[in-house]
Amino acid sequence: MAREPFNYQQDFAHTNFREHPERYQVGRGEQGVLLVEPYKSEILPWWRYKDAESATKSAEKIYELFEAYRQKDDFVGMDMARKFIQMGYTRARRYANYKGGKKYTTEGGTHPRGNDPVKAAAAAVFKGWWDKIRQDEDYLRRKREHMSRWG
Repeated sequence: MAREPFNYQQDFAHTNFREHPERYQVGRGEQGVLLVEPYKSEILPWWRYKDAESATKSAEKIYELFEAYRQKDDFVGMDMARKFIQMGYTRARRYANYKGGKKYTTEGGTHPRGNDPVKAAAAAVFKGWWDKIRQDEDYLRRKREHMSRWG
């Protein structure tokens, strides 16, 4: 089943996706992670990736939210928690690979690739939690159901 392109034109500012899960698109990767309310406001305050310690606290709390959304039969919340955990990994990796998190130069080239072990350790923390969610059969079933019902 081909996915529809993610609709960034929908009215994110005035849509409560808890009340309207039919409007939520899973998208690819982290699409919409900073747009979908009320989940963004519930999860974002806990999202940190400065180092392994802050990443661990962050990922554990976000996973607690993931489980709380599961208990409320709220797939959108579960998927948003997954997106924040995935974004913890990708952002920490970006900072591990590129000083200041900037891959591209103003001239369109790329900065030299580095290896910040502190950020790499933070990324590894999030990767473990992301892998756990990606192997969660209940989450995967709910994702398939949401996508087949609403796209």
